[in-house]
Amino acid sequence: MEQRLNLILRGTEEVITEDELKQLLETTNSPKAYWGFEPSGGMHIGTGLVCGGKIKDMADAGCNFTIFLADWHAWINNKLGGDFANIRLCGEYFKRCFVGLGIVSENVTYCFGSEVERGLDYWEKVIRIAKSNSAKRIRRALPIMGREDAEDIETAALIYPCMQAADIFQLDLDIACAGIDQRKAHIIARESASKLQKRKPISVHTPLLLSLLGAPQVASGAVASGSFDENPKYDSEIGSKMAKSIPGSSILVHDEPEEIRDKIRSGYCPPREIKDNPILDIVRLVLMPQMGDLEIERPAKYGGNTKFDKYEDLQKAYSRGELHPQDLKSSVAKSLSNRLEGVRLELKKDPELLRRIKAMEITR
Repeated sequence: MEQRLNLILRGTEEVITEDELKQLLETTNSPKAYWGFEPSGGMHIGTGLVCGGKIKDMADAGCNFTIFLADWHAWINNKLGGDFANIRLCGEYFKRCFVGLGIVSENVTYCFGSEVERGLDYWEKVIRIAKSNSAKRIRRALPIMGREDAEDIETAALIYPCMQAADIFQLDLDIACAGIDQRKAHIIARESASKLQKRKPISVHTPLLLSLLGAPQVASGAVASGSFDENPKYDSEIGSKMAKSIPGSSILVHDEPEEIRDKIRSGYCPPREIKDNPILDIVRLVLMPQMGDLEIERPAKYGGNTKFDKYEDLQKAYSRGELHPQDLKSSVAKSLSNRLEGVRLELKKDPELLRRIKAMEITR
């Protein structure tokens, strides 16, 4: 049980609540868990590697895991221009990406939201959740769509958080997973559970990868900004996250090695600066947990190659100026490219799929 607990907890930013999770693992061998994703264009490494890494952890911990391809949610959110056929195609692309990333456990299944969100039973849950919450409370959950400050939103947008909570109950889940930016929807589900006579879902939330542009450029207005959460820490994290719709912000899981190298080379990474450094963030949240170490390649006159097995040691070396930003970037680009090789190989089996994804208009 301790091993299963550690797998689920590692790399998380918040679990609501850890005591409930311990009790669940003590009484259930195969908890039911899920993660919902809007198919909305190319998958960036925050989704593929941070979320995907946690899905693999949970499958290894014995969870029956559903990767929920939220096509109706993406449609409500006008992703890919609201073209439902493109959204469904993107869902198939997401499946191939996760397989390429190594998520092939028998404990992992896929379903589209439109396969679940039908029938009187489901829509009764949506209405009961809506009746259990004020319009103000639901509107506060809209940052999951990036729309909190929008004055003129479609009415359908207000249904979105209610549907997200209803999905959890319709799938009869024990655990709901998401990035920290979606925690409000999970809180709505937990607060609505008793009125629906359902058990409260345990919430597992992961951190968000920083935009390659860096938090300072977010603060300067170079990246979309707004009030996303009342908690200043979460507000800053959500506002500065990696987003594929913002030029220069993200690395896509299907990017070729030279694209990864160019994007990393342009990334914000000031010497000795460890706070809000997106290159170090990739090392901390992706490479060290999933690759185990990072080898820094550099000329002998600058100290020669060196390997780090712990992120804390690398961070200290960088803060002391013992690692040059360019050496760090080159090594991160190489290691990240190696980690994503499986995706490139998987998508080569269907080059037309990737061609169509690249041709789609990507919206946030």
